Amino acid sequence: MPAAATVRRDGTTLAFAGALDRAAAAALWPDALRLSPGAERFDLAAVTAVDSAGLALLVELAQRIGSVAVAGDPPGLDGLRRAYRLSPSLSFAQA
Repeated sequence: MPAAATVRRDGTTLAFAGALDRAAAAALWPDALRLSPGAERFDLAAVTAVDSAGLALLVELAQRIGSVAVAGDPPGLDGLRRAYRLSPSLSFAQA
């Protein structure tokens, strides 16, 4: 059984670990929201996979923060980012 996904604050970075899937997105939301004010960067280096619910978590946090740098490219992120026409900073591309 894989370890549960986690989020922690390290300076201005929100560091995520584990698989960001539907169950993880729901479980992480309260802590991620509490830790997000003032964050400038998402560290996804320890993330093992991202599905659409995990992406939704990251995008909603990025939108609330305003501008965020994303480090790491876990499996699933790039394809979903392209499918939803998101920029590398997880904002929606302008038409």
